[in-house]
This record gives sequence, structure tokens and C-alpha cells, in this order.
Amino acid sequence: MRKTIQALKRRRLRCQETGSIPCYWWSYALITGNLILVAFLLLDAPVGSYVTRTPRLLESVGETITDLGKSGWIIFATLLIFFEAVAAYRLSDRMKGRFQALLVAHLAAYVFFSVALSGLLANLLKRMIGRARPMLYDEWTSFGLHSFAGSRFESFPSGHATTAGALMMAMALIAPSYRLLFLIMALWVGFSRVIVGAHYPSDVIAGLALGAGFSVAMAIVFSRHGLLFRQRQDGWPVLRRPIPLVMRPDRANTVFPPRGIPSRPEMARRTEQETRRSRLRRVFVGGWYPRVGNGTLIPLRGYRGPWFPAGRSRRSPE
Repeated sequence: MRKTIQALKRRRLRCQETGSIPCYWWSYALITGNLILVAFLLLDAPVGSYVTRTPRLLESVGETITDLGKSGWIIFATLLIFFEAVAAYRLSDRMKGRFQALLVAHLAAYVFFSVALSGLLANLLKRMIGRARPMLYDEWTSFGLHSFAGSRFESFPSGHATTAGALMMAMALIAPSYRLLFLIMALWVGFSRVIVGAHYPSDVIAGLALGAGFSVAMAIVFSRHGLLFRQRQDGWPVLRRPIPLVMRPDRANTVFPPRGIPSRPEMARRTEQETRRSRLRRVFVGGWYPRVGNGTLIPLRGYRGPWFPAGRSRRSPE
């Protein structure tokens, strides 16, 4: 046992040093396969027998959430954003605007390819496998298979769960600070398919894993072409440059103003500071520079006092 653990550690270190492929693929495949197997053996049969007795309230909640797993609105939105970004890139006359438009175009293209291609793969697999849906449990049980027999035999893997997994993993790679939120959203969208009686738990787990893995693979493809991502030493894709809009504020190093009403000594100190500033403003006002002896302009703004002659001097060149 000790030799096996040491061999696994050496293999992981070699993988981290080379960085040729992500070191997480084998562990990811092993964990996913075991979760699917456990759900297939322990959870699918109870869900199939209970699907006709789901409470109406719970079913309405599932129907409200499950529409978020449709890929149509995601594909349409990403295509619209992509073409808008391309148009902005061509119309912008500033280099900064072009770079921003190019970044938005790359983000939209990445999300589009992750969702669209993973959805195509899931639809192909579910038609080839042909697993019966939970509504046919009494006739086919959870082991019934019938390839290319229509939508009633397209249960494994879940297409909605694949879309949710692909979208949320893509968002987690783009905004890693909010990855826990995206994980919760993916689980809710995925298992809403179980609530409405359209899929078994194993179908949802397989769909989420397929979509998430496809988004990671697509990020690796983008990184190898120098687009949007780069690979760490262990092979995991990360953004080449963090996006400010999706970063959480660094509250540990950020100084915030004190809460509540300040105390009376603090208010007196602030009043004294404001009084000093107002006095300085009376001295250094306007945009005028006084002229001295040999015509030199000194950087004091409009000082009016006995040391300099009254009247306006010419402005300093800007």
C-alpha cells in the first residue's frame, strides 16, 4: 500500500513538471465514473418508482428552474455578443477600445463553443445509448436501452445538465472567485431534471461531468492557441490576465471609511482640517503665476500678497 501511494505521488510530480496534459483528468474520470455507478445502482430505481408521485409544488419549482438548462438562449446570446464585439473592434478608433472588444469576442466565442459542442456530443450519446426515461420505469425499469427510438429513450446523459455544466464551468474559469456560486447553480439546474421526472440522477451526474470537462478541454484548446487562457505548470487552464469586472474586491487590503456617526473630537478635527484647506484655497486660487525679478514664473497659483505686485501675470505654458 505504501509503495502504491509513493508511486502515485511520483506520477503526480512528473505530471506537474511536464504540464503536457492536466493532472486532474484521471482523477476526474475515476470520481465521475464512481458517482455515476453509485447513482445508477442506488438512486435511479427509487426515483423511477417515485416519479409519478412527485408533489405538485416541488414539480412547479423544478419546471421553473429547468428552463435555464436550455442551450438556445445561451447560443443566441453569445453569438449576439460576439458579433457586437467584432463590430465594436472594427469601428473603434482607440487601441484600448479594440483590445476590450477583442477580449469580449474571445469570451463569447469560448462560451459558445463550450456550450454548443458539448450539447451536440450529449445529444449524439443519448441517441446512441437510448436509455428509457423515468416515465417508462414501470415498463422498462432503469436498465432499459433502445437506441435511436425517439425522445422517450434519450435519458443518458442529460442534455440540460450538460449545458448547465458547460456554462457554469466556463463561468468558473472566467471568474474563479465565484466558482462556488456557479457550482450551486449547476447542481440546481441539473437536478431540476430529476424533479420534473425527465432524467435519473445518474443521467444528471453524467451530463454535468460531460459539460464541465468539455469546458475545461475547450479552455486548454484556447490556451494552446494563445487565446484568453494559459496553462499552469500542472496543466490547469487559467485566464492570461484577470478581468476586473469579475474579480471580488480584496477586502483584507482595502481601507473602508468608518461606519456610523463620527465622535465629537473626530468631527472637530475634520472641521479644523477643512478650515486649513479653505485658507489655502484663498491663497492659491485661479490659474495665475506671479512674475518675479527677472521674469521667472514660480508655481504659486495667484498668490495675492505684499511680496508680489498686484495685477495679473500671464499664464504659464501648459
